[in-house]
Amino acid sequence: MSTAPGPAVVEAVDYHTEGEPFRIVTAGLPPVPGETVAERRAVAIGAGGTATAPRPGPLDDVRRLLTREPRGHAGMYGGFVVPPDDDGAHLGVLFWHKDGYSTACGHGTIALAAWAVDTGRVPAPADGTAEVRIDVPSGRVAATVHRSGGRTTGIAFRNVPAFVTARGLDVSTRYGPCTVDVAHAGACYAFVRAADLGLSVTPARLPGLTAAGQAVRAALDGHPATRHPADDRLSGVYGTVLYETLPDTGDGPAQRNVTVFADGQIDRSPCGSATSARLALLAADGLLPPGRALRHESLIGTAFTGRVLGERDGGLLTEVTGTAHRTGEHRFLLDPDDDLGAGFLL
Repeated sequence: MSTAPGPAVVEAVDYHTEGEPFRIVTAGLPPVPGETVAERRAVAIGAGGTATAPRPGPLDDVRRLLTREPRGHAGMYGGFVVPPDDDGAHLGVLFWHKDGYSTACGHGTIALAAWAVDTGRVPAPADGTAEVRIDVPSGRVAATVHRSGGRTTGIAFRNVPAFVTARGLDVSTRYGPCTVDVAHAGACYAFVRAADLGLSVTPARLPGLTAAGQAVRAALDGHPATRHPADDRLSGVYGTVLYETLPDTGDGPAQRNVTVFADGQIDRSPCGSATSARLALLAADGLLPPGRALRHESLIGTAFTGRVLGERDGGLLTEVTGTAHRTGEHRFLLDPDDDLGAGFLL
């Protein structure tokens, strides 16, 4: 960990997307060199670092400051707003969490789109829709922001192509054997039926779900199915999704899930990019023809709606819809006399 004191003041706006926090840093960042968002992410990670073990540096000092107590917590998530790759997007973003930097984040994309419209960064009508295009490390995504009476009422984002790389992998963990499906949608996700490991997707089973998710990820370390065919930076399991099937809604299938990502972090939302990956699996099973939609519930009962819109660049074009709400505006201070410094994690 860096012993540098970091920034004196960092300003941020907080949102939540279906329960999962997203902290948008608006001031206090050091310069982030690079020509693209992907290059800037590499700078943030640092030479010799990894996505979940970045090297110390001025930018990472800010991440640590905002994800550690007393200013943050182990479940904090957020983004650094950076320039887009070109004029085709409104903004770029580096997604971060307590352990490092991710390549994709659906709930963060939804929150950023709401923020961009709410603040006037992207013009929008009082009634109608506006499109917000965002460059993320895995590519360009687009969000349609729905407005009514001058308020944002919902956001639907279209992800990078989603595709399946493995079905029915037999995986052994210390919690027992299970069958795993693998799909990519800006990040790589492993899907496991919770009941296969004697679990249910409920808050009461969260410790077991977390441990099982980490065990599945470890068991798939280096597996060929986790490799991205075109961009190795997107390879390796980012999240394990433990799920259970719910009754059909009439409009399509319904499932409840918890996504365990990074070093045991829990997504409070249904996980936007994992929902996109799930859509690819369900479409392969013939469960999502045109006009059908997935109701994807989280551990806390919030939900995204997901649809397959068609094919794109060798994968599926998916759309995930949810809501985001602003929860606060902050000026975080780092007192040089504070012995806790950037803080701590429990």
